[in-house]
Amino acid sequence: MTRDTAEARRYHRLLRRIGFADLTLGLLVMSVLLATNWTSDFRNFAFKLGGDHYSVALFIYTTIVLLLTKFLSLGLDYYGFLIEHRFHLSNQRLRGWAWDQIKGFALVFVFGQVLAQVVYFLIRFQPQWWWVIGWVLFLVFSMLLTHIAPVLLFPLFFRFRALTDEDLTARLTRLSEKAGAKVRGVYEWMLSEKTKKANAALMGLGRTRRIVISDTLLSSCNHDEVEAVLAHELGHHVHNHMLKGVAVESIITFFGFWCLKIAIRWAALDWKRYDQIDFANLPLMVLVSTAISVALFPLMNAYSRFNERQADLYSWKSLGSVQPFCSAMDKLADQNLSEREPSPWVEVLFHSHPAAGPRVRAAQNWADSHK
Repeated sequence: MTRDTAEARRYHRLLRRIGFADLTLGLLVMSVLLATNWTSDFRNFAFKLGGDHYSVALFIYTTIVLLLTKFLSLGLDYYGFLIEHRFHLSNQRLRGWAWDQIKGFALVFVFGQVLAQVVYFLIRFQPQWWWVIGWVLFLVFSMLLTHIAPVLLFPLFFRFRALTDEDLTARLTRLSEKAGAKVRGVYEWMLSEKTKKANAALMGLGRTRRIVISDTLLSSCNHDEVEAVLAHELGHHVHNHMLKGVAVESIITFFGFWCLKIAIRWAALDWKRYDQIDFANLPLMVLVSTAISVALFPLMNAYSRFNERQADLYSWKSLGSVQPFCSAMDKLADQNLSEREPSPWVEVLFHSHPAAGPRVRAAQNWADSHK
């Protein structure tokens, strides 16, 4: 496999810097709101504007915080748009990008408002057990999102159409049946309208379960290579990675909600700054949630890479040859400007998937040992 290009290394360095800057900015905004007590000023303004109605005031407060954070991060978002164009990976015009930003913020706004209303409703009326009930509702909501995403959320940003290549559709359907995955169709993902990058996935649950293959992947890979990519995705199904992921997520979110309970109780009893039902403590909850996510990021990445290696192995076994997989990895690394051989610390901290270089070597070693 070809070595990393200087361009690929530069591209990913910039992406990591943008990600770090975005994380730092978010933490800084929440910290400033707490340190200056502006969060209390926003809360007082919200109650004044909302006529002392708690739910209305919470809606106003959450709106202020969401608009503030989006406004401050817009520069980084735009810089990311420019980076994609600088490295000739984006096909999207500024108008389309701006429209996606509006739609993305609208979703964040709706979900953020619902989350805030539910959490603080539970804190007010179930002060002892709000965090357990919130944890259960969060898991249910996550499963619901997984179910509706292919039919309601993804179509807001991308176009999909039934795959017209009958031969490839038949091959992919047979492959999914062999893996025991019931799918409701094979769809072409019109990704080229926005990017030159390629992707494929097994999306949804139950009646929304479907195979999606990007048009960019179809244009760069032959049928055998597309099969190898989908076989990898089906490997996640065979190894029950979604179910295992739900189990892992349930443990982490249980711990997270427990930490939130401790944090707002500390703020009320020890810091004596905010009562538990005072939504001015929202920035503290965001800080705690973010800190937990960052701390667990390397561990979750390691778990994800383990799953990806299992899915790779299924792809090799199901097709009986590693050649389509290896050639697909090589093409996708070029097409997506991926780092084939990232440094170990970069992989540990940032990569949820093994890099292309180690994946191809693992495939070749497996093939050599099974001759």
